[in-house]
Amino acid sequence: MSAGAVTKTLRGFSQALEHTLAAEESSRAPGLLQALDARVKLVGLGSLVVAAALSRNLAVPAALFALGVTLAAASRLQLCGMAKRVWWVAFAFTAMIAAPALVLTPGEPLWLLPAGLPPVTAPGARAAMLLAARVETTVTFSALLVLTTPWMRLLKALRALRIPPEAIVLLAMTHRYAVLLAETANQMFESRQSRTVGRLSGQQQRRMVAASSGVLLSKTLETGSQVSEAMQARGFRGEVRLLDEFLLRVPDYWAIAGFAAATAAALLAGR
Repeated sequence: MSAGAVTKTLRGFSQALEHTLAAEESSRAPGLLQALDARVKLVGLGSLVVAAALSRNLAVPAALFALGVTLAAASRLQLCGMAKRVWWVAFAFTAMIAAPALVLTPGEPLWLLPAGLPPVTAPGARAAMLLAARVETTVTFSALLVLTTPWMRLLKALRALRIPPEAIVLLAMTHRYAVLLAETANQMFESRQSRTVGRLSGQQQRRMVAASSGVLLSKTLETGSQVSEAMQARGFRGEVRLLDEFLLRVPDYWAIAGFAAATAAALLAGR
C-alpha cells in the first residue's frame, strides 16, 4: 500500500502520542525546573512571558531567549527536539505574519528587492525582528512550563491562583481524552491498514479516512457521555485534588527571587 492518506494520518497520530509521552517523561526527569514548585514556575515563567511581550527593545527578548535556552539545558531538555518542534515552528509562523511589515513599513530603504518590488526598510526589518524575538521567547517559556511540570500539578497550580474550576476541568478532560482519542484513532487506522491488500487509489484512501473519522466521532460522543455520567455518580464536583500537597522549599524561594529580578530588569530595560 502506497504512502497515502491512511499512512500519513497514522504517522501523524503516532507522532502526537510520542510527543505527549516525551512531555510526561521530561516533566519527571531530574532537572532545575522540575525540582521547583509548580506555582513558582507558573507565576515566574508567566511573568517573563509578559515582560518579553511588552518589551520594545530587541535586546531584551534576545536576552530572555538566551535565559530560556539556559533553563532548558539546566532542566535536561533536548534542545534539538525543542528546536524542531518549538522554535522552528514558531519562527516559520511568525515569518509569514511579519513578512509584509518588511516592505509596508515606511522608512529608510535597507535592501532593494528585484522585479520592481518595494524595498525592505530599516524600521520594517526592526519591527519584524522584534516580533520574531517576542514570539520565540514567549513560546520558549511556555514550552518550559509544560515540559517541566506534570499536567495535573500544573492544573492544581492554576486552581491555586483562583482559576475557575470549570476551566480546570475543561483543560483536564481535553488533555486526557485528546490522548485517548489519538490512541483509539491510531488503533483503528492500524487495524484497517493491516487488513488492506493491494494498492488503493487516492479516492479510496480518502473515503476510508472519512468513514473511519465518522466512526471515531461516534465513539467520542459515546465515551464523553459515559465518562460524564460516571464522574457525577462518583461525586465529582469540579475540584482537582491530588494526594501530594504543594510545599515551598528553599530552592523555591531562590527561584522566586530570581524570577522577580529577571522580570523587573526586563520590564525596565524594555521600555
